[in-house]
Amino acid sequence: MKIAIFASGSGTNFEAVAQAVKQGKIKGNLELLVCDNAEAYALKRAEKLKVPAAVILPKSFISKKEFELKILEQLRAHSIDLIVLAGYMRIVGDTLLEAYPEKILNIHPSLLPAYPGKQGIKDAYNDGAIETGVTVHLVDQGIDTGPILAQERIRIEPEEILNSLEERIHRVEHKLYPAVIQQYIEKLQKEQIDK
Repeated sequence: MKIAIFASGSGTNFEAVAQAVKQGKIKGNLELLVCDNAEAYALKRAEKLKVPAAVILPKSFISKKEFELKILEQLRAHSIDLIVLAGYMRIVGDTLLEAYPEKILNIHPSLLPAYPGKQGIKDAYNDGAIETGVTVHLVDQGIDTGPILAQERIRIEPEEILNSLEERIHRVEHKLYPAVIQQYIEKLQKEQIDK
């Protein structure tokens, strides 16, 4: 199973998944990092881990469709089977959704459907929630609305500071995401055999 990871920022989840592939915890090949931000630290992580990277900047294209067609060109060139979003800060459009139906995974730092969007951790914290967590889900047309594959709850401790909560959530993400990716790969492989 050939995997591409999409990232926009620091790339800690990218690195966690890449290390899981390297250690054999994910039975697949990490073929490509797709990045929409030339300044993203994820690119340095990819270089260190010897993962090929494609920097595709949305502002270089006249439309989202053109942008995603360029990404699709890269995915096809690497024969990608599965897309893993890891801090990718864009809404995936129809071009990619149609090319990879039920083959795009995302991780989100809340117990969806609560606190969707870019600031899930901060929103839960500021709301005074007593718990939050991490969700891995399939991607659909909405924002963090696709079918949920796994969730892990995290209690927000009384008087906990936001940075502490963020660190705890990231630790859970780095364990949960690789495990769910491997489970999903096994499911896809079983479906191929059963056909």
